[in-house]
Amino acid sequence: MSSIRRYEKIMEVLLTSKEVTVAELSEKLGVTGKTIREDLTRLEEQGLIVRIHGGAVLAQGDQFGILPSKEPLIKHADEKADIARKALLHIKQNDIIALDGGSTTLEIARRLDNQPLTVITNDVYIVSELAVKDNIRLVVPGGYRVRNMLAGPEATSYVKELNIQKAFISATGIHPEHGLSIYTGDLIEFKRALIETAREVIAVVNHHKFGQTALRTFASLNELTRIITDGKLPDEVGRSYSDAGIIIE
Repeated sequence: MSSIRRYEKIMEVLLTSKEVTVAELSEKLGVTGKTIREDLTRLEEQGLIVRIHGGAVLAQGDQFGILPSKEPLIKHADEKADIARKALLHIKQNDIIALDGGSTTLEIARRLDNQPLTVITNDVYIVSELAVKDNIRLVVPGGYRVRNMLAGPEATSYVKELNIQKAFISATGIHPEHGLSIYTGDLIEFKRALIETAREVIAVVNHHKFGQTALRTFASLNELTRIITDGKLPDEVGRSYSDAGIIIE
């Protein structure tokens, strides 16, 4: 198993357990404790985890774009509501849109009127939210389940055949040099399919994620049509992106 794949597996375990020991990771991944300790050091250097005696915990438990298995996160609810209200201004009747998985896109789904609309999503929480809105045509690509999201080559291939007008994309971090990033490679191909297929690519990220970089970059800023964030983004931070030609709302 490559080091990158180990990092992803470690992050997946931590997202579920919040805390894990070196011994547990060594057993799960089939590598030595020395290797695990070296991996944890690398992840800590990236700001993704915090080392504790004998193991590690997440640096921020809600940052990774995958929701808990039982209940969606409600942290930063006001910021997500603000972003959702702005996003809705870009959605018109009969649009064909894609909602990437995540708590912010889930908030968009909750606020969507029951109107003629096609929504493509790989997030099972969003599917549940929209299933009762009978005027919305819900399209769910196939694939295997990664917590609350579906991924895999079947989903990616299906998406590439669609005519998506607007894709609303989530990310763990957004950075002027490193672009949009997330912690697990399992979801990158699906995100790439949305980005490459959609006419408009709209990143929906709260202000806490600006200047942050996660494990894997999946898009550069110049691939975005615009970024929608909440009203708490400092002017000087937003200016560094808008000066590079990025539209920020």
